[in-house]
Amino acid sequence: MINLANASLLDILPPNLTEDPTIAAAAKALDAQRQNVLAAIDRLPYFSRLGELTDEEANELAWQWHVDFYDPDLPLEQRRSLVKNAYAWHKRKGTKSAIEELIRTIFGDGQVQEWFEYGGNPGNYRILTTNTDTTSTNAAQFLDALSTVTRASAHLEEIQATVSDEMSLYYAGFAHIGDFITLKQVT
Repeated sequence: MINLANASLLDILPPNLTEDPTIAAAAKALDAQRQNVLAAIDRLPYFSRLGELTDEEANELAWQWHVDFYDPDLPLEQRRSLVKNAYAWHKRKGTKSAIEELIRTIFGDGQVQEWFEYGGNPGNYRILTTNTDTTSTNAAQFLDALSTVTRASAHLEEIQATVSDEMSLYYAGFAHIGDFITLKQVT
């Protein structure tokens, strides 16, 4: 079998054409161009290498695939993850699992509780996260992204960011047992 990366056009030309200096020079020139095309072909299948996208590729695919909550200022790994999950999210827009995946992508962890799970108003839901890096900037960015995934009949009631830490607790007490003596000065 012929390996196209190592083959030359001169190898497949008939002998009478390889002896012509003009055709031989053209074949060599085309070999260089063919090598460039073959190298570019390896970069075409985006689906197989979504975890290795470059900055420009991630931005381009986000535009092509309509990743509505995409922000080019996010870290590259986070943008790759958004692009990677965009197709699946478009298929499942409006579902609890799509919102939870978005939460994990932006906040790192979290879950959705629907109104009947916590006794809220019908049609509402809340988001619980334990990410200590949750800031108002992240929350604003998240709310913009959330509007593209949530169904129109569902309304976000609150985002609860719970922070917990272990700490030592010390307590003390004392007991006093004794008599009270009152001293009076006699004059």
